[in-house]
Amino acid sequence: HQSKLDFFCKLGYGKQDICKVLENLGQEALEDDVLKELIRMGSKPQALESQAQPFPLELVARGSCSTTSGSKWLGEDGGDSSDYLRPIVIDGSNVAMSHGNKEVFSCWGIQLAVDWFRERGHTYIKVFVPLWRKEPPRQDSPIADQHILEELEKQSILVYTPSRKVKGKRVVCYDDRYIVKVAYERDGVIVSNDHYRDLQNENPEWKWFIEQRLLMYSFVSNRFMPPDDPLGRHGPTLNNFLSKKPVLPEPKWQSCPYGKKCTYGNKCKFYHPERPLQAQVSVADELRAKIKVPLSLRKEK
Repeated sequence: HQSKLDFFCKLGYGKQDICKVLENLGQEALEDDVLKELIRMGSKPQALESQAQPFPLELVARGSCSTTSGSKWLGEDGGDSSDYLRPIVIDGSNVAMSHGNKEVFSCWGIQLAVDWFRERGHTYIKVFVPLWRKEPPRQDSPIADQHILEELEKQSILVYTPSRKVKGKRVVCYDDRYIVKVAYERDGVIVSNDHYRDLQNENPEWKWFIEQRLLMYSFVSNRFMPPDDPLGRHGPTLNNFLSKKPVLPEPKWQSCPYGKKCTYGNKCKFYHPERPLQAQVSVADELRAKIKVPLSLRKEK
């Protein structure tokens, strides 16, 4: 009884199920009969039960400007998306003026940009706007949908950079320095079409950061659209650019158009499936190697 119990326990079956079967069949029952009875009862080894449980698949999306379920492919395990996505720092003045065709400070453009990153799953979003944009609009600086700034401020998304009046003149702090400094400290992404060349000359670390973490954009029919390749054709995709843990694509090899007739040998930049384990030697080198072999040895071969 003990030997059979140990045998089926090693197979992964539970002790209670094994004892029930041995009581029903008797201690002299054959191992095959015990196994059939265990299967009939629906008992499964623990290893099979663990394999039967499906593992959650991690979906990886390629670079796309669509706003659908960006947080799903980055964290399907239900974890905090802030662990996967970079903080976003938006140049509010640049975005608003771009949406208003450089004529009107359009607050609706800021809302479109914030909504795009929200739908993608970003939790840390900050918009910097000069404090004097709170004032009533003037003829030389019109503002559209100014109430959006108040709503974003209540949501702790919009931050006003300081400004004051001294003897009737407005003293404005440089908001670009706030934007770059916060994005640099948070290791985030700057959303702007400005290149911040003056700040690049101030600090070499900022220079590298601005070159590598600046996300440009366009507005197409009231749609916020960043590029699929923020750093150029050979750079990372948009998803990898905005994530802390980029997913590297698998290398794709293009087959040689000449196939087995290729004479480039190891100089050929294309993939040859017919010689996966052989060193890529040119045809001329192969002929030279055959000539060096004595004739008698070649006849024997």
